[in-house]
Amino acid sequence: MKINRIIIVLLLLVFGYTGAFADDATYKGLSNFTRVLDLIQRNYVEEVGSEELTNSAIDGMLKTLDPYSAYLSPERYRELEIGTSGEFGGVGMEVSVENGVLTVIAPIEGTPAERAGIKPRDQIIEIEGKPTEGMVVQEAVKLLRGPKGTPVNVTIRREGEPEPRVVTLVRDKITVKSVKPELLENNIGYIKLTQFQENTSQELKSAIDELQARNGGDLNGIILDLRNNPGGLLAEAIDVVDEFIDKGLIVSVKGRDENQSREYFATKNGSFQRFPIVVIVNEGSASASEVVAEALQDSKRAVILGTKTFGKGSVQTIIKLEDGSGLKLTTAKFYAPSGRSINEVGVTPDITVQNDNDHDKQLERAVNILKTSGVNTAIPKG
Repeated sequence: MKINRIIIVLLLLVFGYTGAFADDATYKGLSNFTRVLDLIQRNYVEEVGSEELTNSAIDGMLKTLDPYSAYLSPERYRELEIGTSGEFGGVGMEVSVENGVLTVIAPIEGTPAERAGIKPRDQIIEIEGKPTEGMVVQEAVKLLRGPKGTPVNVTIRREGEPEPRVVTLVRDKITVKSVKPELLENNIGYIKLTQFQENTSQELKSAIDELQARNGGDLNGIILDLRNNPGGLLAEAIDVVDEFIDKGLIVSVKGRDENQSREYFATKNGSFQRFPIVVIVNEGSASASEVVAEALQDSKRAVILGTKTFGKGSVQTIIKLEDGSGLKLTTAKFYAPSGRSINEVGVTPDITVQNDNDHDKQLERAVNILKTSGVNTAIPKG
């Protein structure tokens, strides 16, 4: 029977991962749920599918927790796997639900979203004329993805603009290259980190070695550009920091239980601990990129320059369920070496520099700091 299958799904969510036993309140809640479900199916004015009701109930339950926890139907779970494969057809932007509104965390560099001028904190209120109110992230991602060359219209609302406007994005093959090096004037190395994916830290080491080879000797400094970097793998972010500092705490990850908490320290194995560093951030720098910025700021290893970051300081664990669906659940939060949580707060730069549309003032200021050996004087002393 349909209701029996629904109860099994709910019990899998309740017991499947933790193996814990439910208390009386949980049993009472489940009993009420099945009663309401039965009443809907028997008496609602129109026939409603049991799977649709179940998924909506689970979505509603998870929405009460935080913007990042979500139920992944088998179809949504496959979409997530495609998204983490490093290559897919889409528009190239990281989105989340903030205060109930579908919101851009960051457009990915070199993608249709960036080329169309999509910015962090833009609110997407419609996709192809369909309102996004109440929509979960995976449902929006499904609408945004599609074959290369096909258009998709999104209606965005941006702070400071009087009316929402429609932007047409033409989907493309999205291939994410996480490390992009460039040798600037005055022997300064520039590294753009677009996101933290598998092998990012190794690619960073190779990129700096390559820049030094092209320079014919040591660099005068490194600019680490984390703007519009939505995050990614925490382990890679930790390894990146470890390349630049030789001691101390990098980040603490704390869950509800002690066994879900861990501290990560520098290992003294880093190769690039002598370069002056300037890190550029903006409101699109989130999650793992905030871990890097905060660790280098707290250790006084780098000048952090730009604008305040996004403020996503939480860890999501993906749990695959028996029927091919999955649960993306926030299981821990990041804490800076100082003990400060960056969740919903973000990283405040040492030097605030706003960009304008025609001029990259942030990069220009970073170059000037390294040209004048101003890193030591630019870092506030604790």
